[in-house]
Amino acid sequence: MANHASALKRARQDEKKRGDHRGQRSEMRTAIKKVQMAVADGDKDNANALLKSAISKLDKAGRKGLIHSKQASRSASRLNTSIKNMA
Repeated sequence: MANHASALKRARQDEKKRGDHRGQRSEMRTAIKKVQMAVADGDKDNANALLKSAISKLDKAGRKGLIHSKQASRSASRLNTSIKNMA
């Protein structure tokens, strides 16, 4: 446990950020899963619509440092490729 005032403050800030990041990470993962489910069902139109939302959430997570920016780019690329390979 933190003993100094600055360490206590840092712990409080980390706790708040962890809660915020948990929600954002969950939204991002859900968006990815929705695209994957649409691809599995063979619904190309719905998959394309969901892809736009998923890429937006991935890019935002990459900008904020929630995930690495290259990981966000790689995930978006793989989702896009999976949709293109449906035909």
